[in-house]
Order: sequence, then C-alpha cells, then structure tokens
Amino acid sequence: MNRFARLATRLLAAPQGLVWLVPSGESAGAAPECWPAGAPVAPDVLECCRRVAGLGRPLFLEFVGSESGFAFAGVPLVGSSGELLGLLAVVDHEARAWSADEVRDLSDLAAACSAQIRLRERAETGRRAQEEAREAADAAEGAAARMHTLLDRSRLLLRAAEDLADTRGLDDVRSRVSDLVSGDLKPSYIGLVLLNQGSLHRIADPLDADQPFEEVPESYALDSDWPSARAVRENRMIVVDDRSEITSSYGPEAVAGFDVLGLRTAVCLPLRGTRGVLGTLVLGWSDLYAITMAERAVLTTLAGYTAQAVERALHLDERVSVARQLQEAMLTELPSVPGLELAALYRPAARDDMVGGDWYDIYPLPGAAEPGSTGALAVTVGDITGHDMRAATLMGQVRSMLRQADHDHRGEGPEAALSALELACRRLDLPASGTILHVHLRPAPDGRWHMKWSNAGHVPPLLATPDGAVDRLTGHDLLLHPALPCGPRTCDSRLLVPGSTLLLYTDGLVEERNRDIEESIALLVRRLAAAAPRDLPLETLLRSLLDTVGTTAPDDDTVLLALRVPYR
Repeated sequence: MNRFARLATRLLAAPQGLVWLVPSGESAGAAPECWPAGAPVAPDVLECCRRVAGLGRPLFLEFVGSESGFAFAGVPLVGSSGELLGLLAVVDHEARAWSADEVRDLSDLAAACSAQIRLRERAETGRRAQEEAREAADAAEGAAARMHTLLDRSRLLLRAAEDLADTRGLDDVRSRVSDLVSGDLKPSYIGLVLLNQGSLHRIADPLDADQPFEEVPESYALDSDWPSARAVRENRMIVVDDRSEITSSYGPEAVAGFDVLGLRTAVCLPLRGTRGVLGTLVLGWSDLYAITMAERAVLTTLAGYTAQAVERALHLDERVSVARQLQEAMLTELPSVPGLELAALYRPAARDDMVGGDWYDIYPLPGAAEPGSTGALAVTVGDITGHDMRAATLMGQVRSMLRQADHDHRGEGPEAALSALELACRRLDLPASGTILHVHLRPAPDGRWHMKWSNAGHVPPLLATPDGAVDRLTGHDLLLHPALPCGPRTCDSRLLVPGSTLLLYTDGLVEERNRDIEESIALLVRRLAAAAPRDLPLETLLRSLLDTVGTTAPDDDTVLLALRVPYR
C-alpha cells in the first residue's frame, strides 16, 4: 500500500501520501501505510481521513487552519459491492489549491488501489478457502480412516461372533481365532494359554510347526512371572508396550520368551468363562503397536467370544471323551477262535458326539445239548440310528438283549434271536431302530464252517471265495423300527470253505452324499476281490478297504468285521 502512497506523492507533487484503511477493513486497527515509510501522521490528518470515511466521498481541502497550514486531498477506496475500504490521501504541509488534473489523477490512482485491495482480498479469501479445503480434506481423510478402522473392527467382531459360534474343539478355536485376527489386527504372534489344575498350558498351533518356542515352556504355574499368568490372576487385560516393560516388570523366562518370539508389543486378554477365568489369549506384534481405547474394547469383546468358544470346546472334548470311553467299552474284544482269523475296525463319525450306534459283537453260542461245548459263535454287526450318546446307549441295550436272546433260544437260528429282540423292544417300549446282521457260525468237518444268518435291513455281507470271486449275500428282511410290524424273520445259510473271507460292515463305509450306494458297494466288491486272494493280514485288509472306499470326513460311524477260514 505504501507504493500507492508513493505514486500519489509523485503525481500530485506532495511531500506525504498515505493509505488509510477503515477499522472494519482487512487491516482494522493497523497504522496507515505512508510514504515516506514510517513518517508520522499528524492528528489533524487522521481527523481528515475520518471525515472522508464518514462522508464516503472525495475531500480536497485547500486550507486548514493552523500556524503553518497544510492541504489535504483524500479519495475513498471502495470494494466490489460499493463498501468503504479506506482512502488514499496526500498531504502538503503548505496551503495549496488542488487542480482538476490532480483531482482526476488521485481518483484514478484510488481506483487502482481499490482494485488492488479487492484482488488481495480475493487472493486471501482463496488462500483461506484452500487452507480450509485442505483442512477439511485432511479431516475427512482422518475421519474416513477412523470410520474404515471402526468398520473393520465391527466386521471383525461380526465374523468372530459367527465363526466362533460353531467351533468343535480347541484346535478349531485356535485356528479360527488366528484366521480372524491375522487379517485385521495383523499380529505376528497369536497364543492361546489355558488354565488347568493351577497351571497354564500353551495350546500349540497344529498348522504352524515353525514357531520358535525354545524359550517358551509348554506349561507354567499360575503364580509365575509371566504377563499371561498375571492376566489370569488379576482377571484383566495386561498390555506390554515395549521390551523395557517386560524386562522391568516380569521374570527372565518371560523376557527370553518375548525375545525369542521377536515381540515389541503384546497384549494378554483373560478368557472369562461362566465359572471363572479359563486362560489367556495373547497377541503380539514385532513392531511397536499402539492399542487405543477403542481397540481395547474390540479386543475385550473378541476375548469374550473366544472364551465362549473355549468353554464350549472343553465341554465337547469332555463329552466326546466320555462317549468314546462308553463306545470302546461296548466294542467286543475279539476272541481267539481255532480255525478262524478275526479282525475288526471301528471309525467314529466326524461330527456330533463322534460316537454312534454302529457296533460289532462276537461271542460263543451255547450248544443244543451242552452249553459252551460246540465252539459255535455268534457274530453281529449292527447300526442303531443316530450319531450321539443316545444312539450309543440304545446300541448297548440292544447288544446285551441280543446276547440274552441267543442264550434263551439255544439251538435255534439267528432269526429266532432277532425276533425275540424285536419283541422285547416292543414290550419294554425301547425306541430302538436300525439294521442288524446276525450270524451263527458252527464248525464243520475238514476245516469248514457252517454259516447261518438273518438280515434285518442291513447292507449285504460279502463273501470272497478261494477262486477270487466275491458273492453279495443280498437276502434280507425289514429293518428294526417301532412303527414296523413284528413279522417272522428269515434265515439263509452258506458253507465257508478254507480260503474264504467274510466281510461284514455298516453303511458308513458305502453311504456318501452325491454317490449311489450301489456304486459304492460295487467298488467295495472290486477292492475285496483284488485284496482277499493276496492273503493280506485282516487288519491290513480292513484298513485298505476303509481308505479306498470310505470317505475322509464321514457323516456316519463305520464298522468293518472280517472272518477268514485259513487253509489247513
């Protein structure tokens, strides 16, 4: 602005010029810009400036009363809307008259000065707008990043609620937690430590055998100096922000474990179950990681979902363990029978309680005259409907009742025992349904065995003969079911010669979704025909048939039972 003041002094040949901005202008409260720069402005001159501002029009004073006198010429500076911005003025310290050319020159220069001020204001407005736009963009970007993070965390918790709701074991829980947090929180280490009888036990990741655990024990005491143990003891989140905290607050074993895992930050989250703290979920990062209050809330919720899954997995593991013990107790230990080779194989289903109603049984039959003196055998393979503890319990009852039926009907065929079993189930209101293949074997001359069987809706047994053929023994009656009538049971017979192999099995071996059961049985026939003549050990034969015909993740439990009449 003092450039305009200088130009004004040159055009009007005046000793002093100034640009004075009204208090409401851009530089409100600032001193007038003068030429010569820094020259004092007399109070009378400032009063004249105020008069021009008040009048809102040019003012050219030729004489001003004072001892020395002076002349003043001032022209308003106006904005784009006609508003007063200030004025451009010149002062002469001697009285003088202002010519028309001087009035016009000062007015033109004031118009240029007004345009410059307006331009400067627009530039300043644009600059402020750009700054505000940048600030708004930065704020929007920060808000978007925060919203994106919150959205990611919300999605993480939704996935956690869904994925951890149907876990089936501790390995499954650990695997799913690893999958969940690896994509969002990106820790370099994920640990699951569970409390059992006063000690903490690390649950290893079955899919990651390369973790360097030389300095991390498999188990350690609850009162030990580890942050994970402290999280359980104090039932609260423990955050280790850097290595200095682990070295100052915890024991040398924890420091060694922290170092061998290459961690800079770790958080230990207590897993709160319905009956107390179950253990700790540990997340660690190889770089410094700031855990905000919002992230603490997310981690606490994630630990809650994990605790529910762990509690459910522990309950399921205990239940499956009890069920397996029950199942194993009901599976007969194969007897040693002169003139016969025996082998059996049981595989539980890969779902539910991992037990079921499939069973096999072998026991001696009483003779018609002298009980226990003939060497006769009863052989059974059955499938009670279901894949849970209830099915296993019903199976145990049916198994015992069939044994009793054979002893009550000594000297009679297997069809009599099945009929007696069916009648007893009706009278006792036992809701047992399923299929049973019941066989009686009696030794015959020359190493042969006489076989009689009754089939209650079961898959057909297969008989591999010494010449390499495999016969499907297809005859059968109705399956057992409370809604079906108790009709008479039939019986078939066959002579087993040396070199024969009899295979009994349940439908878990040959029944699979999207595959016809007849095709599966045909495949089983081919596999048995190829393997039986080679005189494989029966255990090897059964394992081979299970691996080549059965499924890798069966929906049903499976029993295989093989009997071979060896050559003499």
